[in-house]
Amino acid sequence: MAITLTTSGESMPKISVHAVWLAQDDPKKNTAVLASKRGNLRLHKRLNTLPKRGIILEPLCGKVFGPEDHQLLLKGGSLVGLDCSWAHIEESVRQVMNKTRLQPRMLPLLLAANPVNWGKPGRLTTAEALATVLYLIGEKEQAREVLGAFRWGERFFELNKEPLDAYAEAKSSSELVDLQFEFFDIERPDESEETSS
Repeated sequence: MAITLTTSGESMPKISVHAVWLAQDDPKKNTAVLASKRGNLRLHKRLNTLPKRGIILEPLCGKVFGPEDHQLLLKGGSLVGLDCSWAHIEESVRQVMNKTRLQPRMLPLLLAANPVNWGKPGRLTTAEALATVLYLIGEKEQAREVLGAFRWGERFFELNKEPLDAYAEAKSSSELVDLQFEFFDIERPDESEETSS
C-alpha cells in the first residue's frame, strides 16, 4: 500500500488498486490498461498474482458494495476490478471467481460517462467502477486520479454527483440499494411476493 502526504504533512494510506485484465478488448482503448500505464493501478494478466485480501468488483454477484465493506479497504485490503468485455461477462466472472478469495461486490447504479456506453446505467468501464468505490470510501482525490487519463473522466463525477454523494452518505447497504430508486427509473423487486409468503 502506498503512502501519500497530505498538505499538512500527515501521512495517509492510498488504497491499493488492481485490475484483472482478461485481454478481451483493444488494449489501446482499455481503461484499465491506460490507467495502469499512468501508475494509477496494477494490472494483472495472471490470476495467481492477485492480492489475497480485499474486494473484487464483478457485476453479477448480487451484493452491493456498501458501508460495511469500507473498513476492509481502509485497513489495507486491495480493490480489484474485473476487466472484461460486457459481451463475455458471465463466462469471465465464472473464470475469475473460481480462482480467488477476494470478496465479490457489485456497484450501485450509476451512469457511464465513457464514449462507448455514454449515459447507459450500469455500463461502466473498469476505471469508472474502481473510481466509484474510491469515491464512496472518501478517497475522492484518488478516484479522480484513476479517471485522470480520460477526457471524459471528470464528466463521470459531474454526471453522477448526486447519486455518488448520496451513496457515500448511506449508513448501510440496504439504504444504499434503496437510494438507487430515487435516482433511476427502475422497477423495485415485486414486494407482493415477499409479503404473500
